[in-house]
Amino acid sequence: MLDKICATLEDAVAPIQDGAVLLVSGFGEAGIPFELMNAIMDKGLRELTIVSNNAGTQEKGIAGLIKAGRVRKIVCSHPRPPQSDVFANAYRAGKLELECMPQGTLAERLRAAGAGLGPFFTPTGYGTLVAEGKEQRVINGKGYILEQPLHGDFALVRAHLGDRWGNLTYRWAARNFGPVMCMASKHSIAQVNKVVELGDLAPEHVMTPGIFVKSVVAIGGER
Repeated sequence: MLDKICATLEDAVAPIQDGAVLLVSGFGEAGIPFELMNAIMDKGLRELTIVSNNAGTQEKGIAGLIKAGRVRKIVCSHPRPPQSDVFANAYRAGKLELECMPQGTLAERLRAAGAGLGPFFTPTGYGTLVAEGKEQRVINGKGYILEQPLHGDFALVRAHLGDRWGNLTYRWAARNFGPVMCMASKHSIAQVNKVVELGDLAPEHVMTPGIFVKSVVAIGGER
């Protein structure tokens, strides 16, 4: 019987090792898998590369890992969100690397990885610092830069409901990068508010099909 439910957060993050590339869902604090991030902290993982929309808020989640010296590199669109100086302090001290890009480019690089596509041309960032070191072309009088698909070893996402096959639904804006990150990773882990029975999720309501999910853990202990 196919069952992707993990009993604990520790079991869910057990496959992650030092140096992994983690795709972490979230926009601001909406959709951030804080409990999974805490489990990573407790496991003592280091030298992580984190791909997310921003570099953490306050001193929790991604910011907490940065403050603890667990992160080697951040790939994001908004490295310095409001209410957090953790990234800025670490970056100025030379304690971590940054790859910054437009938000739409971040989303499209993840989508390309999930869809099995190769590099793509985009006009966004042409003629700016974003284009440095990248192939640039002018096509029909318009400038473009070449961007690469963005893959991850693991995706950590926060969903609302999930079943034992890994099908997921999200609440409102918490959906954000979750579906595309699950597709772009080798091993996706979803924390959910509640695990429901097979068939309880209407097919048209499933936002991430179970084929893209390896593990599901209920943070509220509901099953």
